[in-house]
Amino acid sequence: MSIQKSLQKIIKMIKERDTNLEEFFQNLHPSDFAEIVDDLTDEQKAELFDLLSDEEAAMVIQEMEELDQVVLFQLLTKKRASAILKEMASDDAADLLSELPENEARELLTLIDEDAEELRGLMKYPEDTAGGIMTTEYIAFPENMTVEEAIRRLREIAPEAETVYYVYVVTEEMQVSGVLSLRELIASADGTKLAEIMRKSLISVPVDMDQEEVARLVSKYDLLAVPVVDERQRLLGIVTVDDILDVLEEEATEDMYRRVGAAELESVDLVSASVPSILGRRLPWLIITLIGGLFVGSVIAVFEEALEAVAALVFFIPVIMDMGGNVATQSSTVFVRGVATGEISVEERWGYFLREIRIGVLMGVICGSTVAVAASLWQAEPMLGLVVGIAMSATVTVAAIIGTLIPLVFSQLGIDPAYASGPLVTTIKDASGLLIYFSIAVRLLPELVNL
Repeated sequence: MSIQKSLQKIIKMIKERDTNLEEFFQNLHPSDFAEIVDDLTDEQKAELFDLLSDEEAAMVIQEMEELDQVVLFQLLTKKRASAILKEMASDDAADLLSELPENEARELLTLIDEDAEELRGLMKYPEDTAGGIMTTEYIAFPENMTVEEAIRRLREIAPEAETVYYVYVVTEEMQVSGVLSLRELIASADGTKLAEIMRKSLISVPVDMDQEEVARLVSKYDLLAVPVVDERQRLLGIVTVDDILDVLEEEATEDMYRRVGAAELESVDLVSASVPSILGRRLPWLIITLIGGLFVGSVIAVFEEALEAVAALVFFIPVIMDMGGNVATQSSTVFVRGVATGEISVEERWGYFLREIRIGVLMGVICGSTVAVAASLWQAEPMLGLVVGIAMSATVTVAAIIGTLIPLVFSQLGIDPAYASGPLVTTIKDASGLLIYFSIAVRLLPELVNL
């Protein structure tokens, strides 16, 4: 059934107060259900969630965007909202409570009772750290437990766990000593102690590690989950691969917005946000670009006499600026991605920068030689071709340096380098490209030497 048909059927069931949603719910993935909910009015949403069980409601809400979750929760009674929170995964529930107004979150926590302390514990960690995205619904058994005991216990607690693919083995002090996959556990002989068959080469992350670093580790080692530990290696929770996918999407979106000077839009509902709010977030970076454009215009104004004396200089301004822009964008994009994915480590950054200079010089020589020949043949002026060729070589080289150096400096200062790869790099590159071009022209063209 298509999403549109499902939407129409749900609206009909809401109007008829049809409480038999279970069969319909089972035939529709919670993610698709969440998409349908997004198209309902606030009144319809409230009525629909009155018809769903707490467990069904929790499954749908976990698939919704955080802003939509907050809106929905404010439509529900506190009693119903707290009941749904109890059914949600602990990490999702903690994230949702963190997004709610403080007084509402406090009120809901008082209604949750036994789970409140666990959620408060998760909420104390910054949301962009391993602690902020971990769940406490993991499976951990003591080292001296036997295989058959572990399997029996696993059957009892599996429904409450976030994932059952990994069984963590812990000491009496809850320190992680090893891990077993579900397959390894089932394939082992009865009577065997978990300490005898566990894998001791365990990948774990500290609770304060940045979520982006956690995502890199999970991706590097192809993990379905990674344990989160404190400074004493005590198991606090796990980060599962579904949370990692959310992190990757969030970080990619964040970098994309920062590259174009719209970083503040990360937390904005782009569909429902007001025009003034969007304008206020995007305009500052455009003003910076505008100021840069005015500066570039002033550079052209300074060399106005040169342009009047040799009008052919104008023909090559677009190609020089475009080539510089392309090279700067290539350099900054490759560097920012390399830093974001961990391919370029902190120790390798300056070495990478020196290599980028060599690449810029080689690209400059090739592009400069090509445009020099083209300009000489087109204008029948070998000296003009020489000017354009040298300017192109220098501009491409400088663009490669700027495109790498500015993000590099930002990263060394602890600022996300994605901020530097958009308007800032573009503005500096345009101004430097024109200054290089006209300065070379004034010094090499006979008609301009005395200007």
